[in-house]
Amino acid sequence: MKPSYCTMSADEAAAHIDNGNMVAFSGFTPAGSPKALPSAIAKRAQEFHQQHKAFQIRLFTGASISAQADDILAEAAAVSWRAPYQTAPLLREKINQGEVSFVDLHLSEVAQMVNYGFFGDIDVAVIEASAVSENGKIYLTSGIGNAPIFIQKAKKIIIELNSYHNTRVGELADIVTLGAPPRRNILPIFHTLDKVGVPYVQVDPKKIIGIVETHLPDEVNSLNVENPLCEKIADNVVNFLLNELKLGRIPAEFLPLQSGVGNINNAVMKRLGKNPAIPPFMMYSEVLQESVVGLLEEGKITGASASSLTVSPDSLEKIYDNMDFFANRIVLRPQEISNHPEIIRRLGVIALNVGLEFDIYGHANSTHIAGTELVNGIGGSADFERNAYLSIFMAPSIAKGGKISTIVPMCTHVDHSEHSVKVIVTEQGVADLRGLSPLQRATTIINHCAHPMYRDYLHRYLERSKGGHLHHNLADAFQLHQNLFKSGSMLAV
Repeated sequence: MKPSYCTMSADEAAAHIDNGNMVAFSGFTPAGSPKALPSAIAKRAQEFHQQHKAFQIRLFTGASISAQADDILAEAAAVSWRAPYQTAPLLREKINQGEVSFVDLHLSEVAQMVNYGFFGDIDVAVIEASAVSENGKIYLTSGIGNAPIFIQKAKKIIIELNSYHNTRVGELADIVTLGAPPRRNILPIFHTLDKVGVPYVQVDPKKIIGIVETHLPDEVNSLNVENPLCEKIADNVVNFLLNELKLGRIPAEFLPLQSGVGNINNAVMKRLGKNPAIPPFMMYSEVLQESVVGLLEEGKITGASASSLTVSPDSLEKIYDNMDFFANRIVLRPQEISNHPEIIRRLGVIALNVGLEFDIYGHANSTHIAGTELVNGIGGSADFERNAYLSIFMAPSIAKGGKISTIVPMCTHVDHSEHSVKVIVTEQGVADLRGLSPLQRATTIINHCAHPMYRDYLHRYLERSKGGHLHHNLADAFQLHQNLFKSGSMLAV
């Protein structure tokens, strides 16, 4: 039933947002994020700026929103502060130039930090919904993210009621919010598809100040492009997992997988799906991306838990057209549940994530080029990497046609320490680091993951470095990076 709340245009809704407000958006990736309000807020900012008046918001999201929405806001200089993750080129540029303050957070921790009041009040939450009841039940769409806690904590709520989404999408949702210490209870999730909550978020209807009606798809980029390099990395991952099965280190029924977003992860899922020696498996992840839909249909994936459906409009339509099938195989959760350390460890999740740079001891950099330029953010990779049964990081061994090596003597920025990174995979091979001392790890990474054009340099670095438990030459640790800055290639003399 269509609610009797005040219906308004996006511009009218944006007028309720003031300079300096903390604004929170629903969604996780572009899935389930607002479609109309970003442009309206940007327009409001431009109008204020033309009158030489200040107007900037502080913006909280689940993970990213669409790059288009973030860039529209960035172009209008409408954002002063942003957290916890982004993927937008123009916003990234403004962050790296210091024009937007960015706080890079572990995704599993955002909801509890908001709940504890660490960031102050949320003035307005903008929430995409498929339905809203008269008594304040909000049914979310294709992405859950942090919407439940934003709804609970916001002073005012604007609903984007998006008729593009099938109202049955609420059947996928499992909404539960955690209390504050010392009264936090356990989460009785013992199987990937266990549901422990309700399909909606309950709110006082008086907080909903207006409804903006939309009919717009999620702006999700396709990741189905064939890429031989990604496929080689994927083959190395699959062969490694097959060997773990053979050795009995992965149970015969397999374990749930977590897969980050991107072309490498998509290739891994495809290769796992095509290999008959890999048994049907579950996913306990942040996102359900394109390749997973077909694998669910084929029965290769038997169930998937995530925080969003980060799929193309065609795949989302396929899910909506076959809800009798998919409703029993997909669960969408708040991100503090999808990324919850206790559940990840309990289920024995195998984590598959991508890094930018690895050093010879296994530290991983997944956020900053040359230690200074932010790319996207840490996201949920560390939530899974630190708590997984097996944490695997993947990357090409070289970039820019060989001008950059992803294996370096010392990482310019460390997001994941050597204590948590268990396996590194490139197109060159696999470095299984479990049980190895630092010097053994270094030799293994160089021999199995570094590109041949960089191996001799890395071995020489290790041989001439002094030390105790770890060996480093601090005068030369960043020589490859210095070469890159001076000549455009790490191998330059």
